[in-house]
Amino acid sequence: MKKIVLAYSGGLDTSIILKWLQENYNAEVIAYTADIGQHMDKNKITKNAKKLGVKKIIIKNLKNIFVKDYVFPMIRGHAIYEGVYLLGTSIARPLIAKDQIKVAKQYKAFAVSHGATGKGNDQVRFELGYHYFGPKMKIIAPWRIWKLKSRTDLINYAKKHNIQIPKDKKGAPPFSVDDNLFHTSTEGKVLENPKNSAPEFIFQRTTSPEKAPNKPSYVSIGFKNSDPISINGKNLTPEKILEKLNHLGGKNGVGRVDLVENRFIGIKSRGVYETPGGTLLLIAHRAMESVTLDKKTMHKKDSIMPRYAELIYNGYWFSKERFKLQKIVDLKRNKVNGIVKLKLYKGNVTIQSRVTKSSAYSMKKVSFEENKTFNKSNVEKFINFHKKKLK
Repeated sequence: MKKIVLAYSGGLDTSIILKWLQENYNAEVIAYTADIGQHMDKNKITKNAKKLGVKKIIIKNLKNIFVKDYVFPMIRGHAIYEGVYLLGTSIARPLIAKDQIKVAKQYKAFAVSHGATGKGNDQVRFELGYHYFGPKMKIIAPWRIWKLKSRTDLINYAKKHNIQIPKDKKGAPPFSVDDNLFHTSTEGKVLENPKNSAPEFIFQRTTSPEKAPNKPSYVSIGFKNSDPISINGKNLTPEKILEKLNHLGGKNGVGRVDLVENRFIGIKSRGVYETPGGTLLLIAHRAMESVTLDKKTMHKKDSIMPRYAELIYNGYWFSKERFKLQKIVDLKRNKVNGIVKLKLYKGNVTIQSRVTKSSAYSMKKVSFEENKTFNKSNVEKFINFHKKKLK
């Protein structure tokens, strides 16, 4: 029997897709789930898939790979889309696509399928990844070809086939939620109208700043070769580092973003994102680079960042251009070593200290006391040179 590997979350959308694939293709559906730190119940995923007649259910633990090989390189590039979005969904899709194709080849499947909607960015991200690793693999994107046109259609289909419909905290069908070890995103329903405030109950991993502790928290992040390696002096795996920072940032109300973004396919959408640990990492990393890298290197990185972030957002993680920009990002990463201490208080993050053995920052040169290490007589020549450039 022919086989299809479906990226399966165990939720409403992919459960419906699983049933739909069975109805419309004479093929065995293999349920594939990538564990990248999302809120998940493995037993429930397995139970739901078995209810739908699935014989092969694969759940892969990719959390450490996700943080080490995808999140950390992106943090080194300080990637932020449209000024605020830390790309939590965008960076997860390439890894899922890569591993899904690996599974499809292993089981000699003729096709892969995903649950991304026909209006969203994820369909592009998944399919560019599929194409890179399996250019001959057939791709089935149900949202672009089936007759179900709305959330209501999905719910009616689920009822018809006895598929469990989850509820949100208010007892209604859920928001569209994506989460992983790096972030949580929430879209749809009341959030679709940009005049509406985001209801507090949708936030899943961050305490509101108003309810955050009245005393600040402190955390020290150690960096080696531009990657975080320790928290408060204790070496941890990439996965554990992000977990701990998520907890610290989340309880202190750090990392909330409400964004109306420009999707790759040409429409605007509103999403609420929570990235507590990623926010701390980004702030700490920039602080570490400020005392370890030279001006030219830092400014070059800043100049390419918008394009680097856009490539990730658009699904081009496995493109020649992204690989080229990553080389620029990592050109002097071996110099970025030391410890940054942060203070977290009611949604705010402030830098307390930067400690490094690097000589890039010179206290002698910057000191307001008289010293002989900086020739002030050359400054007038420097200014006169740049005056000529105004003409």
